[in-house]
Amino acid sequence: MQALLSLSRAIDKLNESVGKYCIWLIFAATAISALNAVVRKAFNYSSNSYLEVQWYLFAWSFLIAAGFTLLEREHVRIDVVNSHLPKRVQIWIDIVGFALFLTPLCLLILYLCVPLLIDKVHSGEMSGNPGGLIRWPVWAAIPVGFTLLLLQGWSELIKCVAFLRGQGPDPTARGGDRTAEEALAEDLRRQAEAAGAASAHAGR
Repeated sequence: MQALLSLSRAIDKLNESVGKYCIWLIFAATAISALNAVVRKAFNYSSNSYLEVQWYLFAWSFLIAAGFTLLEREHVRIDVVNSHLPKRVQIWIDIVGFALFLTPLCLLILYLCVPLLIDKVHSGEMSGNPGGLIRWPVWAAIPVGFTLLLLQGWSELIKCVAFLRGQGPDPTARGGDRTAEEALAEDLRRQAEAAGAASAHAGR
């Protein structure tokens, strides 16, 4: 069990890192959108590639953050019913959900989408829009995102089993009082302060 819990912690760390940094994909999509609007208004010029790269970035941020969202227990749940059930029943509901629904769904999607991705890489399929982008980079987000979600589902399953065996904490308990957004904002603030301090030190 301890080996499985070590694996669970490694998966949690992986998805936590992915969730922390994928916010920059949203920032990039926002910046490109703003730049495209300025260029279109100022120079009467636009390109479908600007529009497509925005939804490429959004697709990547949405899909690869699915595992992080599960880690933070931010997916839509039936808490209005679930919260009134005994704790062990709640955990068993999660076990059934992760083992019989999430895992088969992720494996099915990976089984179906990987051959499509390989085909698009080999064919070099391009967007049908004038000036559009090559298609396979956005298709690659699907297997990456569902692999991370699958791994996190297994991590949560391990934590649920460990709790029932009396070898782990309650996996449904939230750590601390801060929301995920507040924790992320605090982490970004610390990174900015560290970067500013390093820049000031280098300028001396």
